[in-house]
Amino acid sequence: MSVVIGWDIGGAHLKAARAEGGRVTTVAQYASPLRSGTERLLQAFAEAKRDLGGADRHVVTMTGELADIFSCRADGVERLADLAESELGGVLIYAGPVGYVAAKSARDYHTEIASANWHAEATLIARKREHALLIDLGSTTTDIVPIVRGKTVARGYTDAQRLAAGELVYTGMVRGFVMATADRTPFHGAWTPLVNENFATMADIHRILGALPPDVDLMPTADGRPKTIDASRARLARMLGADACDGNDENWMLVARWFAEAQLRSICDAASLVLSAGTLPSTTTIVAAGIGRLLVDEIARRFHCACIGFDELCDVAPEARIAACRCAPAVALAALASS
Repeated sequence: MSVVIGWDIGGAHLKAARAEGGRVTTVAQYASPLRSGTERLLQAFAEAKRDLGGADRHVVTMTGELADIFSCRADGVERLADLAESELGGVLIYAGPVGYVAAKSARDYHTEIASANWHAEATLIARKREHALLIDLGSTTTDIVPIVRGKTVARGYTDAQRLAAGELVYTGMVRGFVMATADRTPFHGAWTPLVNENFATMADIHRILGALPPDVDLMPTADGRPKTIDASRARLARMLGADACDGNDENWMLVARWFAEAQLRSICDAASLVLSAGTLPSTTTIVAAGIGRLLVDEIARRFHCACIGFDELCDVAPEARIAACRCAPAVALAALASS
C-alpha cells in the first residue's frame, strides 16, 4: 500500500496530511512562524515526522516564500524547497499547472510554485464537483476560487493577480490585524477611530466570541500575554485608546461582534466580485475549508448557497475529518499524488 504525505509550508504554520492507499488517515498542523527564521520550521518538521511517520512519496506546496526573511519570492521558493529536500529527501514540489518538479528545479518554476496551495485544493475539488466556489478561511488569508465545468477558472494566479481579482483576501481567524479589518468601531454610542498599532489580532476577536478552537490558536498574542478572554479584552481596548475597565463585558462583546462582521463583509465583498464575473450561477455550492469553516457557513447562508465541507469530497478517516478541512491544501496534495 502506497503512502503519500502532502506538506503545506506556510508563513506561520506547517501542515501535513498522510494518505495510505489514497485514504487520508492523519492530518496535523504545527506553529512555525518564518518571520523569526527557519529554526522553528525545522523543529516543526521534526515533530511532524515523528507524528506522521515515513512515506513512499513526499509532495510539497508553500506560501511561506512571501516571508520577509527572504529577499524575494524566488529566493523563498528555492530555500524552502531545499529545506524540504534536506528534511524529507526526494520531494516533489507542486507547481500548479506545470505539475510536480524536483526541489533542485524549484527556482526555475518559482512563479508557478509560489503560493500555489490554493490551486492544489481547487484542482481536487474540480475532480469532484462540476461547479463550485471554494472559500478557504484560514489563520491569515481567505481564498475564493471558482470551479466551472470541472475546471479551476480563477482569473488570477499570483498573489498580486488574485488580490486584484478578489480571489485572495488578506483576512484570517488568527493573524489578521484588527486595524486592517476596520478603521473605526461603535463604542458607547459614538464612532471611535482605531489606534494604528498592532495591539490586537483577529484571534482576540474570535476568542472573545468563543469562535476560535484552542487547537488552532497557535500564534503568540500581540503583547505576549495570555490567550484568555480577559487579556483579549484588554488588547482590544487598546485599539480604541482605552482600557478594558472603560467598558463592561457586554460592551466588548459588541465591539468584537462589530469586527467579526466587518471581516465577514470583506469576504462577502470579494466573493461578490468573483461571482460577478458570471462564470458561476449565483446559487452555486460553496465548498468550505480552513479553520473558519463555520464562518463560511454563514457566508453561504448570506448568498443563499448550499455549503459542504472540503472533507466531504475526500476519502478521509472519520477521526481526521475536522483537521482535513482545516488543512485542505496538504490533504489535497496527498490525495492528488495518490491517484
